[in-house]
Amino acid sequence: MGKEVERKFLVSGTAWRDLVEADIRILQFYLAAAPGRTVRIRISDGASAKLTLKFGIGARERDEFEYPVPLADAVEMLAFALGRVIEKTRHHVRHRGHLYEVDVFGGALAGLVVAELETPEDVPDEMLPEWLGREVTGEQKFYNASLALGGIPEIAA
Repeated sequence: MGKEVERKFLVSGTAWRDLVEADIRILQFYLAAAPGRTVRIRISDGASAKLTLKFGIGARERDEFEYPVPLADAVEMLAFALGRVIEKTRHHVRHRGHLYEVDVFGGALAGLVVAELETPEDVPDEMLPEWLGREVTGEQKFYNASLALGGIPEIAA
C-alpha cells in the first residue's frame, strides 16, 4: 500500500511544454465508484494496463493499490466502463526535483489541462512552478472519477 499526497492544479499558459520529458497516451475508465473508493483501469500507450484501487475521502491523501493487468483483459473490460472513457495525454515535467504530471484531455473533455503533483510529503506553495494556475485539490469535479462519471467542468466545456 502506498499513501500519496496529491495536489491538482489547472494549468495556465504553455511554459511547461518546453520542459516535457515524456508523453504517455492514456485511456482510463472506471469499473466501480462509491464515496471514498474507486476501481479503475488505465491503458498506457496501447501497450500496458494497470488496475488501481483508491480509498479515502481526504482531498490530499488517500490509500492507493496498483497492479498490472494483461492488456487483452483491460481492453475486454472496456465494455464494463461506467460513464465516459477518459482520453488524455500525460506529460512528465520536472520542477525543483518534483515530477508534475500534466494531463491534456481529449474527447468530450478537450480543452481541460490539469497538473497533478503526487509526493510523499506536502510541497510548500513557494516551491511550485509559475505555470500552475488555480489549485483545484479537493474540487471533486476535477477528479478523474468525476470527469468519467459526472458532468464536464465549465472550464473544459
